[in-house]
Amino acid sequence: MAEHDTNTLGDLIQLVSFKLGDEEFGIDILKVQEINRMVEITKVPQAPHFCEGVINLRGKVIPVIDLRLKFAMEAKERDKDSRIVVCDVNSVVIGMIVDAVEEVLRIPGSTVEPAPDVVTTVNSNYIKGVAKLDERLLILLDIGKVAGEIDIQMAKVEVATA
Repeated sequence: MAEHDTNTLGDLIQLVSFKLGDEEFGIDILKVQEINRMVEITKVPQAPHFCEGVINLRGKVIPVIDLRLKFAMEAKERDKDSRIVVCDVNSVVIGMIVDAVEEVLRIPGSTVEPAPDVVTTVNSNYIKGVAKLDERLLILLDIGKVAGEIDIQMAKVEVATA
């Protein structure tokens, strides 16, 4: 089977699922570089409020955002389940703090529907769709839009501090 630049096998979509509060999100598994336990994060002056700072990941400095703050959710104390999901989106590498990583899923593409604006606390610009899985809903996050916006805002910080 030839490799494709896609996360689908036939009609299956491969996702990493994670929790933010009571909501469950999924992101394309091909965008996820790694999942790490919480580490010390270095604060960056004048960074956007949702940017926790930066981490050194094997010699590369990576911005880390708190997805709860990015999506205007209530802040939460970090615990043993908190994780930094490191994603690479069009050569923009970012870390995202999530409450917990749940599982790797393969779901039929047919279970995904466009997201109604009132389904979630997350700005609908960041949502690709919602997957119906048995008794739960999984919000598919458009990590490309999140990463693109972070890259632009962090570039402004670098210019301001230069």
